[in-house]
Amino acid sequence: MSDNALIDSIARLVPPGSRVLDLGCGNGELLAHLVNERQCTGYGVEIDDAKVHACLQRGVNVLQLNLEDGLSVFEDKSFDVVLQIDTLQHLRNAQTMLLETVRVGRIGIVAFPNFAHWPNRMSVLQGRMPVTKRLPYQWYDTPNIRVGTFADFEVLARRNGLRVEQSFGMHEGREVNVLPNLMASTAVFRFTR
Repeated sequence: MSDNALIDSIARLVPPGSRVLDLGCGNGELLAHLVNERQCTGYGVEIDDAKVHACLQRGVNVLQLNLEDGLSVFEDKSFDVVLQIDTLQHLRNAQTMLLETVRVGRIGIVAFPNFAHWPNRMSVLQGRMPVTKRLPYQWYDTPNIRVGTFADFEVLARRNGLRVEQSFGMHEGREVNVLPNLMASTAVFRFTR
């Protein structure tokens, strides 16, 4: 993750003392921050061996699971907050995982690259897939199996009976609240059922 402004903005969405499940937790940086700065407890879920090791090195509780297999190992409402930060775009079952997020947790928080950011739109208008700081891969070697936009998530949430409590964009370390679908490189949502 390593974007301090994004970490701080997401941390503000997490109530202090929450029990947190961080899906696709990477090296555990965000969860460690929540433990240290927000007095949270919880677990990260990661599949990559090296990232699991990095979590353990940080002292983060981590479970090595494949999110494509779902969250059936967790009971309903067993966490206060479930995070999917830069995870959703890598999943085949993104809609299912959003529903599982609000089954397992009371609050869901997602963040993902906003494909509708204006530089991305300009690249597509020029006939090229965008390559940016938030989308740094060429089309043929990207780990992202889908792209999403700020506006698309709002529609998906509404169709699935999810209530967006808070949303904003992020770009170059700043929160974007005016025209986030156009002006933000990252979309951030806090939602419930």
